[in-house]
Amino acid sequence: MPGLELEKLAKATIINLNDPGTPIRVLFNPEKYTMERSNQFAEIGIPGLSSPLLQFIRGNIKTLTMELFFDTYETKKDVRSEYIDKIMALMEIDPELHAPPICKFSWASLAFTGILERATRNFTMFLPDGIPVRCTMNVTFKEYTTVAFEIKKVTKNSPDRTKLRVLRQGEQLHHLAFREYEDPGQWRAIASANNIDNPRLLTPGAEITIPPLR
Repeated sequence: MPGLELEKLAKATIINLNDPGTPIRVLFNPEKYTMERSNQFAEIGIPGLSSPLLQFIRGNIKTLTMELFFDTYETKKDVRSEYIDKIMALMEIDPELHAPPICKFSWASLAFTGILERATRNFTMFLPDGIPVRCTMNVTFKEYTTVAFEIKKVTKNSPDRTKLRVLRQGEQLHHLAFREYEDPGQWRAIASANNIDNPRLLTPGAEITIPPLR
């Protein structure tokens, strides 16, 4: 059947991008994988507010986690030399990079570039002479990216020119600063640009100048 042929072809592989050579083929495709990413925020306490405001600090690195299964019982070969040691070598320090190599995990539509951060081996079957022939391996890859690529992705929300905003009912300067600069602590720049001496005495509907930050 065509569907079964496609499934046979879609084998997961791991490639050392610093030394492409022969890719490491995963004997059995993983049953599942977990992709995780998170962001870091800081709580900014504002006097007079019942709850702090959240300020975005930075994004965390994306991680890919999965369980791999290897079995060489039928061939009676050491599962370590056939598969496991090749994957563990991805954690060795490259003498030129002074860091582990960058690798790519590919499986059908999944293509993840990163470094192998963690690998746990669990040997569960042995030949009579003690040679392991079955292993379950839990691996975690951390995404690799460059500074230039990340800067290119970021869209700055801080204005590069002066803007006018109409003050909403109940809105304070620190609300505007958070909305325009993503930093409520920059409310003083708005107060200075509008000659506001008392930021607590604001009139809803008033036009507020939002200056560019320098």
